[in-house]
Amino acid sequence: MTIANPRDFLLSLYQTAVDAVSAEKCLPAFLPTPPTTGRTIVIGAGKAAAAMASTVEKHWQGALSGLVVTRYGHGAPCDKIEVIEAAHPVPDAAGQQAAQRIMEMVQGLSADDVVLCLISGGGSALLALPAEGITLAQKQALNKALLRSGAAIDEMNCVRKHLSAIKGGRLGLACAPARVVTLMISDVPGDDPSIIASGPTLPDDSTCADALAILQKYAIEIPPNVLDHLQSGRGETPDATDPRFARHSHHIIATAQDALDATAGAARAAGIHAHVLSDGIEGEAKDIGLMHAALARQIAQKGQPFQRPCVVLSGGETTVTVRGNGRGGRNAEFLLSLTLALNGHPGIYALACDTDGIDGSEDNAGAICEPTSLQRAAENHLYPKLMLENNDGYGFFSCLDDLIVTGPTRTNVNDFRAILVL
Repeated sequence: MTIANPRDFLLSLYQTAVDAVSAEKCLPAFLPTPPTTGRTIVIGAGKAAAAMASTVEKHWQGALSGLVVTRYGHGAPCDKIEVIEAAHPVPDAAGQQAAQRIMEMVQGLSADDVVLCLISGGGSALLALPAEGITLAQKQALNKALLRSGAAIDEMNCVRKHLSAIKGGRLGLACAPARVVTLMISDVPGDDPSIIASGPTLPDDSTCADALAILQKYAIEIPPNVLDHLQSGRGETPDATDPRFARHSHHIIATAQDALDATAGAARAAGIHAHVLSDGIEGEAKDIGLMHAALARQIAQKGQPFQRPCVVLSGGETTVTVRGNGRGGRNAEFLLSLTLALNGHPGIYALACDTDGIDGSEDNAGAICEPTSLQRAAENHLYPKLMLENNDGYGFFSCLDDLIVTGPTRTNVNDFRAILVL
């Protein structure tokens, strides 16, 4: 089996992955039964929140109202549910105001009411309501430091929960005694619902001590009032023993595994063997790039562990410890590392994109590399090793016209990687 255009083939796989985890495809089957006498309040946060809200409106039988917050540019048309846009990955005042309004909206509900909470990746930054005594500026500074540190998503969200007045189950408690149904699109390796968007409506078993240990692990400067907040235990989150969670339920409606399964099926339908490595790969992006390159070379040269032609698929969330001042998210960093390690090996093509359409804070979803990438880089007088050291994957692939720019996809199951070995 040959692929006439490897680039178009990889792009089609990425689109298949995104389509498989769209709100319109995944959400309707999980809608709860409307209340008989009470109200339905829709709240939510994340990069997919507006698309989820729009889908709810299309399929809901009965009255509803509410508010969701999503990233700038990720909105979707809604008639009954207000959509507010705010900053990600570093929170801003718009996110703080939206979080405050959501908390106010769920006050005074009755046991007859239903709260439908729509959660997806990005919600941690978008629901920015600092705990009492902590400022938004301090939350912003800590977010920036965590993002640059290479901390994993579960570590970042642990810290966020314990410095928040809304995350880590606090929004869920505010809804009591209403019935709360949380629908989630997972962007976290392992699909732990309490980690997705820092679990605003779910109980949490992490502690202030855990959050403090993470900040110390990455040598992040802790303001005295934040340190006191954590050491005193004022930031402790409610756990599953709290009776106010008794009428709560949650469903993960879309995951990275769903995207990978759909993609593998599309590849096999095209006559290409497909192999899913994992839906939860974590670690430094450049190190993961080296690992994937070694696997691709083994396949190409020795037919192990898979026979070519084949496509190797993986998901998860890598991290980048920022040491330079270049541009680029973790997918560009992964792909530049892989490109260098492949060293122009014939017959190997690769794509790495974020399923939300935004790689880090850039305007691209990711990038693509081909056997000619390093040759073309030399012709353009680029120095890829230096660019990798400077965290400038965006700059490298931009010069080669190999960035993938889709705009916001309005879903988010995190990284998607596909390596085609012909």
